Amino acid sequence: MKQTITEIFRLHDPDMWRALRPADKRAWSRPALGDHDVYRPHNTLPRRDLPLRPAAVLMPIVERREGLTVLLTKRAAALKTHSGQVAFPGGRCDPGDDHALATALREAEEEIGLTGDYVEAIGAMEDYETVTGFAVSPVVGFVSPDFCLKPDPNEVDDVFEVPLDYILDEKNHVIESRVWKGEQRYYYVFPHERYHIWGATAAMLVRFSRLLKELG
Repeated sequence: MKQTITEIFRLHDPDMWRALRPADKRAWSRPALGDHDVYRPHNTLPRRDLPLRPAAVLMPIVERREGLTVLLTKRAAALKTHSGQVAFPGGRCDPGDDHALATALREAEEEIGLTGDYVEAIGAMEDYETVTGFAVSPVVGFVSPDFCLKPDPNEVDDVFEVPLDYILDEKNHVIESRVWKGEQRYYYVFPHERYHIWGATAAMLVRFSRLLKELG
């Protein structure tokens, strides 16, 4: 499976062009995918004016002996934004970050203590535009299983792993809805026994699953 995914990203992101794209270029490029693109049959979601705020996340695929898993975090309850939500390690691009990959690796180390020595980056998916005006680059990388995490309690309440087979199973790509600001909004959800995996994180996981199906 690792070899297949690596080959897919060699085709999808040649020479890691997406992963190595500078933040200033991404800010002025409107992503095709985003919160606006998720199933919304009754309305359209307004989009922010350019420039967007570049961000990046690391989609860590852990190479467990029993099978590949996807590592996720539960954001700290005390955070001002998206508190308590399930997310990938990541955040906004800093001025010193040369590209999306640099942001994803820096944030992973700051948030959960996962250093780049354990990560084999293979590329990135298309940027994902959030309703809050971020252009998020999902950088995919394989992670050696012998890492030792040190989550920052100010940012992360928990770190957990989900089997990749679970993510790839279309039966788990559930669409739910709720009323937000007076309108019905739709979003992806992965049913999980411990945490509610939903929103942009779930949408990026669905895109990852579809990418493997399209190019695999």
